[in-house]
Amino acid sequence: MNAPRPHDLLWGMPASGLPADAPQWARDVLASGQPVVVRRGVCEAGWVAVGLRGQGRAQRLPALMHLADVQRQQGPEALRWQMQSPWPALQALASIAPVLNGSGLAWGPTGGVGYQIATGMDVVHADSDLDLLLRTPQPLARAQARALLDSLDCAPCRIDVQLETPAGAVALREWAGFARRVLLKSVHGPRLVADPWAAGERAA
Repeated sequence: MNAPRPHDLLWGMPASGLPADAPQWARDVLASGQPVVVRRGVCEAGWVAVGLRGQGRAQRLPALMHLADVQRQQGPEALRWQMQSPWPALQALASIAPVLNGSGLAWGPTGGVGYQIATGMDVVHADSDLDLLLRTPQPLARAQARALLDSLDCAPCRIDVQLETPAGAVALREWAGFARRVLLKSVHGPRLVADPWAAGERAA
């Protein structure tokens, strides 16, 4: 098993791994065999920060999962959608796939779209956005970011792309802008940086 990365889906967390005051819906999610989603967070060795997803935004629960309990791991890159769907978010995923494939970078859906493709559960609806992860191990020029954003903005729903850098994640929409510093989401929390690829950079 590879080291879990943010947005990976993990199967195998037992309900006994939840805190005693965890809501019933969270226990039901694990009892039904649904995965948890890796989130950013600092953990002790042998553990990973995860989140449970229920029905709607109100049902979200952060938790810790023992790596020894992981039975299956799936990253966003393994999730694709080419079937017909009435939902704009899934239509958008199929339509923009050639553009992202042409970038030469690893990418995949996250959020509700990724969860539905991986589990078969109907969580996407007419107003769902499409959340995407684009792995950018090397710096992406801001001009390239603007060109990519332009090619995605004609989709049938809003698309939010996170550029996953070695230091954390930054929104494509923000990196394509003109602000000197952008918000980087890292395991140590969000911070403003000038270079999202500079792992050692401190907020000014």
